[in-house]
Formats: sequence, C-alpha cells, structure tokens
Amino acid sequence: MKEKYADIIVDVSHEKLDHTFQYEIPEALQGHLSNGMRVTIPFGRGNKETYGYVVRLSNQTTYDATKIKQIIEISPTAVTIESKLIALAAWMKDTYGSTMIKALKTVMPVKKQVKKRGSQEPQENQGKPSEALTKAQETVLQAIEAEWQGLSRPSLIHGVTGSGKTHIYIKLIEKMLVKGQQSIVLIPEIALTYQTVNRFYEIFGDKVAVIHSRMSQGARFEAFEQARSGKIQIMIGPRTALFTSFPNLGLIIIDEEQEGTYKNEGMPRFHAREVAIARGEIEGAKVVLASATPSLESYYRCQNGEYALFTLDERFGVGELPTVAVVDLREELKNGNSGVLSNRLACAMEHALNHKEQIMLFLNRRGYAGFVSCRSCGHVVKCPHCDVALSLHNNGKMACHYCGYEIKEVTKCSECGSSYISSFKAGTQQIEAIVKKRFPQAKVLRMDMDTTSGKDGHAKILAAFEKHKADILIGTQMIVKGHDFKKVSLVGVLAADLSLYADDYACAERTFQLLVQAVGRAGRANDKGEAIIQTYNPEHYCIEAAKTQDYQAFYEEEIGYRELLGYPPASHMLAIMASGEDEATLSLAMEYIKKYILTISKAKQLSVIGPANASVAKINDRYRKVLYLKNESPKELVKIRDEVERYIEINSGFDEIYIQFDLN
Repeated sequence: MKEKYADIIVDVSHEKLDHTFQYEIPEALQGHLSNGMRVTIPFGRGNKETYGYVVRLSNQTTYDATKIKQIIEISPTAVTIESKLIALAAWMKDTYGSTMIKALKTVMPVKKQVKKRGSQEPQENQGKPSEALTKAQETVLQAIEAEWQGLSRPSLIHGVTGSGKTHIYIKLIEKMLVKGQQSIVLIPEIALTYQTVNRFYEIFGDKVAVIHSRMSQGARFEAFEQARSGKIQIMIGPRTALFTSFPNLGLIIIDEEQEGTYKNEGMPRFHAREVAIARGEIEGAKVVLASATPSLESYYRCQNGEYALFTLDERFGVGELPTVAVVDLREELKNGNSGVLSNRLACAMEHALNHKEQIMLFLNRRGYAGFVSCRSCGHVVKCPHCDVALSLHNNGKMACHYCGYEIKEVTKCSECGSSYISSFKAGTQQIEAIVKKRFPQAKVLRMDMDTTSGKDGHAKILAAFEKHKADILIGTQMIVKGHDFKKVSLVGVLAADLSLYADDYACAERTFQLLVQAVGRAGRANDKGEAIIQTYNPEHYCIEAAKTQDYQAFYEEEIGYRELLGYPPASHMLAIMASGEDEATLSLAMEYIKKYILTISKAKQLSVIGPANASVAKINDRYRKVLYLKNESPKELVKIRDEVERYIEINSGFDEIYIQFDLN
C-alpha cells in the first residue's frame, strides 16, 4: 500500500529538531518518496514555498485530513547530505529500536550559540609529505585497494602493536584527497590518543579538524559546518565524528575498533562500527577497521567472508615484540610475599631505574564488579548457570547479573579450604604509595579518574611522562591506549584477574585485549622491552595467549566457548533493560514482558534469561533490571523487540518504567 502522508522537518539545524509537520502526498508522488528525501512544501500562513525533509511515511493522520497541506514536488536536488544522514537515522531507528526523533538528534548537528574566538586568523599549515611505507605495509595497502575494486567489503587490518597501522591510514586518506573525497577517522578518545592526532596534524595540516567529548555543542556544530563547506577534509574524533556532514565522504577509518567506547550507552544504543558500515553503504564510502586485538564480532565476520582481512605481523622498523613473563601470585603467597609487587617485578623495576629507563604499571580494573577469588588456589566463585563471576554486594550477598542466581558471601574457599578468599580492594592510590615507599628515588606519576579530571588532564600527564619528567607511570586502562614512549623498557600488569572475572560473558576477550595492549607499550625502536603479568590464574587460555601475543589461539578458544553457551557472535542476544522508582512495580513489569515474549515467540531455540538485577541495581533512586533473549537469528530478535515495543505502548502500566533495548 502506498503511503498517503509524510512527516517533514523544515529546519534540520534547529535545536527543536523534534518538531515535524505532516503533509499529504499527492497521488502522483505516492510511492516515490523515501526517508531523507528533500521536498518543496507550502509553509506558514502565507504558504511560502520552502524545502523540507521526509522523516516518516504513513497512511494515518491525527489531524483533519481536509486541512492538511500537500507536498508541492520532490526537490531537483532530492539527495543532499541531510538526506543521507536522515536515511542513516531511519536505519538506526529500525536497527536499534529507537524513536526517529532520538535517532535524528544523534546524527544531525544542532545549531547553538557559538562564542566568538577573536579576530586573529589561524596560521596556515599545509602539512608535510608522508613517509615510504615498509614492504609489509605497502602489501596491505595494495591489497585493500584491490579489495575496493571488487567486493568492497569492510576491511579489517589486524596488526600487532607498533606495526604502523597509522601509516596505512595516512596513505589511504591521501588517495581520497586526490579524488576530492573526505575522510573520517574514529578513535576511542582524543585525550588518550593525542600522539595519533598530532601525527595527522603534521601530515595534513589545516585540512584536519578534531572533535572530542568535552567540546560544547556549539563548537561541534561549527566544526561540522566547516566540513560541509569544504574548509576541512578530514575529521578525527570519537563516535560523534561519525556523523560529520561531509558532502562527498569517501572513507571511514575506525582505529582500535575493539574498544567499548564505540558503543553508545544512550538511545539509540548504537555501535559505531555497525553505523559506519551502514553510512558507507548509503554514501558509497569505504570502511576500514584496525586493531592489534580485533573484536570477536569483526574477526568472526572475516572468517565468514563478510569482512576482508589484512595482517601486519611485525613491528614497524627494526623493533621487536617484548619478552613476556607470567608470575603466579599463588606461588608468591606460598613464598611469604603477600604484597602487590611480585619479587620478579620488583627486581625488574630496580634494574630499569638503575639504567635510567621508564616503567609503566597497569592496574587492570576494567569491568571490575567485586568478584571474589581465593589467593591460595585462584578459585573464583561463579554462577553455575551462566559461567560468569558472582558479584559481591554491600548486603553480604553474591549475585549473577544474568539470571539472578544468589548466595551468601563466601568466606572459605570451596576448592582448597583456604580463608584467603575475598575481593580485591587496592586502587591506584594505594599502588602509588607502595611504589614510592619501595623506590623512594623514583619520580612517580599516577593517571586515573582523579588526576585527569581537569582540562587536558590526560594530555598533560602523558606529555610529562614522554619528556621523562617521571620514571614510573601508574594507571588503569587509560595508560595502555596506543601510546608510544621510547624510554619505556618495562611494563608491569598488576592483578590481571580483575577484569578476567567481571560479570560479563566477554570478560576473557576484554582481558586479552587489555593485556596485549599493555604488553605492547614495552620497548620500541631498537629496544625489545619486557612485560610482566601478575595473575592468580596463569593457566587460563586468555593469559597464555596474551603472553605469546597469539590472537589466533585466543580466538579459537574463545569462539568455542561462545558457540557452546550461545553467546555473540556465535549467536545473538537482545538485552531488555528497564528502570523505575518503585522496585515492586519494576519487577512486575519485567515479569509481564517475559510472559508476553514467551506467548508470542515462535522462534526455535529462543532462550529467555532473567529478569535479574542489573550489575548496578540502583542509580539515583531508580531500580534497574535486565532480561536477556538469545537466538541464532538477529532478525527474529528484532521482530520480538518490535512486538514488545508495541505491547509497551498500548499498556499504561509501563508509563512509569523506562525501557531500553540493546542488540548484541
């Protein structure tokens, strides 16, 4: 059936983006309109002809049909950059279960008042020529270009740490500039990758603009307007940069594509990787992903032929991968050392300091949720149903945040009987105090949420360390994100197990990625470097693979585990997350949703888990619960999601409940 009505936005840059107007579609145009298309419409009391953009088509109207104005015509320039972004918003709405308005507000730059920057003109910077690639880099570059002549699938560069992936990015961007096309480079966070950003400025000069999370909305809009007008050709930034309004987009690069920051936590809950590929298809742009530790999702798609895979297995120049040692903390405890620093690590630190070399100490707290482990044998208390660690709560209970399984806090190890069983409590401040006491001659910098809260906090600390104003840098995952410090000869990983037993099915993957990144900070150029991983579980496949930097071995082990338990990417999972002020009402609402799903579901092998408390069960006086659905078909899960959305809309009992959907 051909739609008879269209919801139209008149000014896509206005901050009241949610105000649409409904128009009748003339019979001659029915069947010819699509989301994002620009049309000419009569607007206002004087029916002045103006342009608008179609954001929704329907056969129903809430107005008096006799009073609705008609669309005049499809604009001669029906496909504009706004059209493409609106089409992308429509794709996001359908894929992630968002409303069209929220999707539009995500992809469209909103006009805000921008403070004047003064009359001084910026100095012209034309950049400089890029370097000669190595033979390995040139081989990958040519292979990517050959791929673009054929299937033109998304390309994944799997390159070891220090292999020079950025050099390939630069060459690809240069080729786009020759063709008059623009490029977007996504990086996890500007402050954590300032060396990469500086490299792009050196090569491309004032063709580059950078946006970041701390910019005002007005400054971001101004940067997008520069992209629209052609003043810049390259945009660098986190996931927001993906929506840069380039008129002739040719290339999207996603550096460190495995990073969790590419997943948007608000609505729509999109992943930048998936949206980049969708935008590439809409606009005919190429997509290149890169990582030393690709996400299982991306590597799985390479194995299935959906993505093209290119490998760099050697470091750039003459640098070698570091020597890696694993210290068993259970043995340290048996030998009388109950401290944070193993004897092996302490000796290596002493040696590095005596030789005027630098040290990085990484406290692996990512995903830490209060798991309980035995320091004598390494046993971790896990859920018997979901194979994830139970989380310790303040009420003295331990719970699984997938199925809700719950037990009392364990005080004695069930495996060896030891009383040395508890959660890990040391933070970066405690580590700093221990290091300063052990090595009083060393200058120490600490990098965590407290020390980086000020303006340019990350960059200042990293710049000081790069200039060797400190001997030891202590921090969480933010210190291992792609930095290249030439004087760092030693990296110590403290408590590798902390993220290994988070309440997350992907915790082994996250841990492997972090360990490989951390180890990769040791040694550059002619110095091989050394990394020491401290753990209570040295035989875990994640630790063993990180020690040898063997991604393939880790992937094969992990994908087998995912296939066995039906976790992504081997299967697909939909999370239904809900919050409300009244816990009883929230629990009842989630039970009704579960019963409705079981009633309507015709999917074979649909697994419904929960509802259970979220990993953080209460925030700002709102209780939080989650329900998980697992199935081999993502389309089946999307159908169920759409049915649940309609069920929620027509039932007033859900009015006080806020519900989000998250696919995979």
